[in-house]
Amino acid sequence: MNKKYDSIVIGAGHAGIEAAHVLSKLGKKTLLTSLSLDAIGFMACNPNVGGTAKGHLVKEIDALGGLMGEIADIATIQIRMLNLSNGPAVHSLRAQVDKNLYHRAIKRRLENTENLTILQADVTDIIIEDGKVCGVITALNDRYYSKAVIIATGVYLNAKIITGDYSKLSGPNGFMRSENLGSNLKALGLPMRRFKTGTPPRVMGRSVDFSKMVEQVGDENLPNFSILTENPVRNDMKCYLTYTNEETHKIILANLDKAPLYNGAIEGTGPRYCPSIEDKVVRFKDKTRHQLFIEPEGAETNEMYVQGLSTSLPFDIQEEIIKTIPGLENAKITRYGYAIEYDCIDPLALTSSLEVKSINGLFTCGQINGSSGYEEAAAQGIVAGINANSYIDNTPRFVLRRDEAYIGVLIDDLVTNGTNEPYRMMTSRAEYRLKLRQDNVYFRLSERARIAGSTDIVRYQKYLEKKSQLTELEKKCSNKISPDKIIQLFEETSEGTPKSHISIKELLKRPSINFNILIKYFKDLEKFSSDVLHYYEVEVKYEGYLLRQSREIKAMEKMEDYRIPQDIDYLGFHGLRIEARQKLDKVRPLTLAQAARISGVTPADINVLIVFLKRRT
Repeated sequence: MNKKYDSIVIGAGHAGIEAAHVLSKLGKKTLLTSLSLDAIGFMACNPNVGGTAKGHLVKEIDALGGLMGEIADIATIQIRMLNLSNGPAVHSLRAQVDKNLYHRAIKRRLENTENLTILQADVTDIIIEDGKVCGVITALNDRYYSKAVIIATGVYLNAKIITGDYSKLSGPNGFMRSENLGSNLKALGLPMRRFKTGTPPRVMGRSVDFSKMVEQVGDENLPNFSILTENPVRNDMKCYLTYTNEETHKIILANLDKAPLYNGAIEGTGPRYCPSIEDKVVRFKDKTRHQLFIEPEGAETNEMYVQGLSTSLPFDIQEEIIKTIPGLENAKITRYGYAIEYDCIDPLALTSSLEVKSINGLFTCGQINGSSGYEEAAAQGIVAGINANSYIDNTPRFVLRRDEAYIGVLIDDLVTNGTNEPYRMMTSRAEYRLKLRQDNVYFRLSERARIAGSTDIVRYQKYLEKKSQLTELEKKCSNKISPDKIIQLFEETSEGTPKSHISIKELLKRPSINFNILIKYFKDLEKFSSDVLHYYEVEVKYEGYLLRQSREIKAMEKMEDYRIPQDIDYLGFHGLRIEARQKLDKVRPLTLAQAARISGVTPADINVLIVFLKRRT
């Protein structure tokens, strides 16, 4: 057997998939290992892709040449755009997907990927020589050698399933856990911590009374996740909305002594923004009800996912809870909810390229870095893969800034400030979110992807077509028109008639005028794609805000360009406060801007650091 590879990726969840795929695409002979090949791309929690801020991540992954958006489009059974009542910065695409189809489609794609070898194996040790990674050892004591290794083990490191007083040393959904790799990472000096997440019960669809629930259908005429998907996705399956009630809450409160979250059985830190139902009831005692979404697990199964009812209460209590919920009174539980604890690392141990600071050539991505969610994992995976390729080729690392992508915000948050709980991406975390919209993702990232080599000819050509359309549209919209020729437009919209010639761009700035209306008066606008029209309209209507944001970004770029030498002895830096010394020594920021974002480092500390760097220069 040939046991030498350019790169090895441990774990075939959403992070490992993207890392292995992009490395293979970049020409690196790559080995992808998984504890079970049946777990490749498995959705242990809700079978959906996207959502608030997460939809942005999926679109960015696609712009960089990743798989998630493309496979999500194949497996979609319902699609919606969230936050439409708010501004375009927070509009987020979300798809309910067929979990089994998603797994099959992505597994088949990887099986047919050139340069990629897939192996069912339990990796127990990382081989390190002279501070540099050299390969891995499996439970069978088999050795595989490589120039770079990416760890993407998700929630499988020393995983433990907990429901009531029952616990099992297991990964999610009954898959085996990784027994020894966590101990090896700790022995290598990586700072470890214990996190927790959970999942709700599933119920049999034919036992649910949907007439007592509010029907949730998909939205029409939405864009796809992937630029490669040319046809509309499947959008015919329904979700349903129901609620808990005071009787539900009474049962939960009466049984808190049996809840592992409150009786000490759970040691790990859980996600603040995706709490269990028992946590919600305790923390929000003023609430008489909580939303629950009943969502299909796939097109060829009757199982329904009860989103919002994540719990680790005992089986019999879960049965009692279900019977109090409108529409679920006679529901049959097919899988009980559970909590899962797992080991992960402190992401402060990583550089902005997701490389372990203390070990050359070792990268980590996904939930092992303390994040939560399929999308956050996949976003880290593609960046780790691109940077492992850069490490092998000894070329500059690929780092996205906070003003370039949500992926940049995600990774910078993790490696600059770390996280004390499972990290979830939200639009509020992005200070430049008006610039980081879904509709402009290919204009933002296609050139970066081309330079990195991670995109492909088809994607890049489609981007160039959009760019060409935009140039033509901008030219057309700048031409002046006599208001007499479109007098009906002003009557229809109740907008004041201008006294002189006006351009389409100027018309778009008016609140009640958009391209849906303008197309009736300018038929040649029909030749432009809807996504290009949407992008241009948003750019015009928010032009003032975008210009202000651009000025802020330009000012910040000066600090981003100010590189900090990595040999500074922060602990011996007597001009800084003790807290600042400790934080700077732990993070070891690459730029002045990153140093300024570290929690506990004040503007005064930054001024001292600037003076020191100028003197040193």
